[in-house]
Amino acid sequence: MNLTDLQAKIKALHQEGDVSQANLKMLLNLIEQLIRENEEFKSELQQLKDENNRLKGEQGKPDIKANKTQKKDISSEIERKEAEANAANDAESSTDKSAEETNSKKKRQRKPKLKNIKIDREQRCPLDKTGLPGDLEFKGYEDVVIQDIVITTNNVKYRREVYYSPSHKKSYRGELPSEVKNRGEFGPGIRALIPILKSEGNLSEKRILGFFQNFGIEVSSTYISRQWTEGYDAFHQEKSEIYRQGISQSDYVQIDDTSARVNGVNHYCQIVCSPLFTAYFTTKHKNRLSVLEVLTDFAPRRYLYNQQAQSLLDTLKLADKVCTAVAIQLPADEIMEPSEFEAQLTNLGKLSVRQRTQITEACAIAYYQQQTEFPIIETLLADDAPQFKLLTQHLGLCWIHDARHYKKLSPFVPIHQQALANFRGRYWIYYTELLNYKRNPTREKQKWLSKQFDEIFSTTTDYEDLDHRIAKTLAKKTELLQVLEMPSLPLHNNEAELGARVQARVRDVSFQTRSEKGTKIKDTFMTINQTTKKLGVSFYDYIYDRVSGKFELPSLAEVMAQKTLVT
Repeated sequence: MNLTDLQAKIKALHQEGDVSQANLKMLLNLIEQLIRENEEFKSELQQLKDENNRLKGEQGKPDIKANKTQKKDISSEIERKEAEANAANDAESSTDKSAEETNSKKKRQRKPKLKNIKIDREQRCPLDKTGLPGDLEFKGYEDVVIQDIVITTNNVKYRREVYYSPSHKKSYRGELPSEVKNRGEFGPGIRALIPILKSEGNLSEKRILGFFQNFGIEVSSTYISRQWTEGYDAFHQEKSEIYRQGISQSDYVQIDDTSARVNGVNHYCQIVCSPLFTAYFTTKHKNRLSVLEVLTDFAPRRYLYNQQAQSLLDTLKLADKVCTAVAIQLPADEIMEPSEFEAQLTNLGKLSVRQRTQITEACAIAYYQQQTEFPIIETLLADDAPQFKLLTQHLGLCWIHDARHYKKLSPFVPIHQQALANFRGRYWIYYTELLNYKRNPTREKQKWLSKQFDEIFSTTTDYEDLDHRIAKTLAKKTELLQVLEMPSLPLHNNEAELGARVQARVRDVSFQTRSEKGTKIKDTFMTINQTTKKLGVSFYDYIYDRVSGKFELPSLAEVMAQKTLVT
């Protein structure tokens, strides 16, 4: 707010002579606005001071984190977990359980693990009978299972028979086993362990080298680096099969992104997942076209100008004059290759960067929605980032992301603080009702929840910032209430965010990848690793089966298909 506007508001109040309820409301919101702007100015001023000190060769204010949790924490995980606990209690109460059972504190349910432990050997523990009574009777054994692991080398000297034929002047040698033939000087155990240590252990190549050297393996850092970037190319096809099958078998797909760095340049890692799989794709940009490429596993991009493209151009608010020119110039209902499409755009004349992007996005999305080469994602669950919109028939938004905006509000006036607290209470009660609906969806409950949404998010208070935030949530009703049409859809995007943490951990350890090959293999093994966890398959066993050439285990795509058939 500038000084002129502030003076005008004060003058208007002065002319009225008394402070009415409406004027008091305006004054309190004016206080909130001035305090918020003052905090922003303080932050900007400190940044300028730090930059000034840096230019003078001095240091700025040290960035020392507070010991206690800051008030600016915008996470809504506590509220989400409380809502889920309340919904679980409601579900229990709806059964015939007693009130005492419902209200009693749940005990931690420990899963029996003994049946899952492989017994490698048995060892008897005889009883030392010295000093014991002479009438002892044998009653059998009491079993105790102790888990342990032994890491040892398995170096093999293969003695190949060599025969020489004088008549043919040629030597003949005995064949090496298939798992080591033409695979270099290291066996499948080492070649399978490198991806495990990289993708599961998050070890750098230097630490992997140290690990091997500790157990007497004579290996070089060059071999590890070369093997990592060039020795597992066959797994890229496995990743593609996982992704295609995962999309085909999933009712919905979740997506999120996080930062990545490739050879000193900022990139973005896109995480696409469902309950069956998690896949990773590193891209240079995170715009809508980049996300569209990810959804199709980087299939060749094509373009189509049809009725859907026209509708998308209207949604993107392309100027009417340009829309008319596009309708005249672009061939209707004809698939265009990139070169042909670029030529058509050139014939349209001078277009701004924004207009060119809008036309490209609309025609690319229109082609994706009607093509049959790759499975089409119908329902996408994401946060409210613009690059995820318009790509699919249905878009679901994350309630937790929406809730963060309310937590970002920091009212100064007590009545505004109370208004925010009251509304957030209603917000999470409604969230709990959505969870109850997911467990037992009915048509009546669906109509009631839709009506309740309109009522709650049409609320007005004396706190203007809160009212603006409520109105923004109301505008997203269709996306936030996708769960009413698809009860299996999660209310939050935590699954994709958990996938993003895997990339964040890799970024912490290795900082960056150095080449396109290194980036691609990183994405591939993260995809296989996280998908094996969801499918209950041993990552190591799967990699060993592949690098040894045995192929005794079914592919993850096949496991996915079988899992879907069973459920």
